[in-house]
Amino acid sequence: MNRLLSAMAVVTLVFAGASVSAQSKPNFAGKWTLVPDPNAAQAAGGRGRGMGGGLGQEFAAAQDDKTLTVTSSNPQMGDMKSVYNLDGTETKNPLTFGGQTVERVSKVKWDGAKLVITTTINFNGNGIETTQSWMLDPSGALVIESASNFNGTPTTTKSTYKKS
Repeated sequence: MNRLLSAMAVVTLVFAGASVSAQSKPNFAGKWTLVPDPNAAQAAGGRGRGMGGGLGQEFAAAQDDKTLTVTSSNPQMGDMKSVYNLDGTETKNPLTFGGQTVERVSKVKWDGAKLVITTTINFNGNGIETTQSWMLDPSGALVIESASNFNGTPTTTKSTYKKS
């Protein structure tokens, strides 16, 4: 009888842990501002970290149960809005600049509490794949790790944003 109760307690704890884990997906909604990293600026010859995986100095995110919507702006391209389906289905976020439209196709997956966005871009017949991993650190800052490969040259960046 004690073994049966112990086994039931373990099963209950496993299911309770799985339920809590499923509910622990973070919400990235808010206005985010890039945290300067003086070490990255020195390492890049004063250029800094670039655009934080394409999100710039500031961006806004809205999130509900089904989508993450990211709005950013940069001087060359103006306002950019991307919508990502959180259920893993494809989203298309065309990007127009210089009179040319570039098709961007993205898929999202959750890796525990980390959101992974993989985007494929076809630019003049060249396929480019980028991956962004979004996670909140213990202080609540948003850490975005980006990786891409353009013409055989892999590039990675890590940017930290604080809510503003």
